[in-house]
Amino acid sequence: MVQHPFLIDFAAALLAAGPVSAEVKSAAPHGFEVGGTLSLDAPPARVWAILVAPDAWWSRDHRWFNDSALSLDLAPGGCWCERAADGRISRHMETALVEPGSKLVLRGGLGPLQGQGAAGGLSFTLTPQGAGATLTWSYVVGGYASGGLDAWAAPVDGVLSAQLANLKTRVEAAD
Repeated sequence: MVQHPFLIDFAAALLAAGPVSAEVKSAAPHGFEVGGTLSLDAPPARVWAILVAPDAWWSRDHRWFNDSALSLDLAPGGCWCERAADGRISRHMETALVEPGSKLVLRGGLGPLQGQGAAGGLSFTLTPQGAGATLTWSYVVGGYASGGLDAWAAPVDGVLSAQLANLKTRVEAAD
C-alpha cells in the first residue's frame, strides 16, 4: 500500500488529538463509511443550535488556517466555509439537506480528501432521548485516492470522532 504524505500528516494529527473510539463501518479501495452515535445530556434544540455552528466545536487543530472562523450556510448548496483573517477561504462541504432540529446532510471532502478524487456525504440525525438527545452520524466517501480510500477510513473516523467529542463537551457545558 502506498502511503500518501497527507495521510501521514492526518494520522499524526489524529494521534495528537488523544484517544478516540473508531467506528469504521466498512472500507474498500473505492470508499469507506464511518459513523457512530452520541448520547447528549442537553435538549435537542441546544444540540441543533451548536451543531450548525461548527466554529463552536470544530478544533483549530483540524482547520486549514490557524486564524480562521468556520461558518455553515443552511441554504441548499450553502457553504461550510473556513475564512482566515488574511482573506484565504476554503469550502469544506456544502449543504445538501436540512430538516431543522432533526437532520443535516452535507456533501464534500473533508481535510486532505479535498485534494483526492473523492467525495462524501456527512449526515447527522438528531432524536430526542428523555431530557437529552441522541446524535447519529455517518460519513460515506467514495472515489479515487492513490493507494486506496480504505487507508483513509480510520484516520477520518478518528478526526470526526474527536470533533464530535468536542461537540458533546460544548453542548453539555453550562454557559
